[in-house]
Amino acid sequence: MKLEIITPDKKLFEGHVKSAVFPGSEGSFGVLNNHAAMIATLKNGTIELTEDNNNTHQFPVKGGVVEVFKNSVIVLAE
Repeated sequence: MKLEIITPDKKLFEGHVKSAVFPGSEGSFGVLNNHAAMIATLKNGTIELTEDNNNTHQFPVKGGVVEVFKNSVIVLAE
């Protein structure tokens, strides 16, 4: 699935990932390919990504919003 992490200053990440784990305001949650459409708020924490080539990344965030729709994930992060 395609994932973008965008902050007010710059785009932190854009690429294809196998999985992503987010620090949701109601608890951590993961997203995989073909996930149901959703919108969720984020709290202070770390977004953890695994790319298609198994490289992993971590991005600290102070909050934000994540939208999942048709194998596309967009994160507007603080």
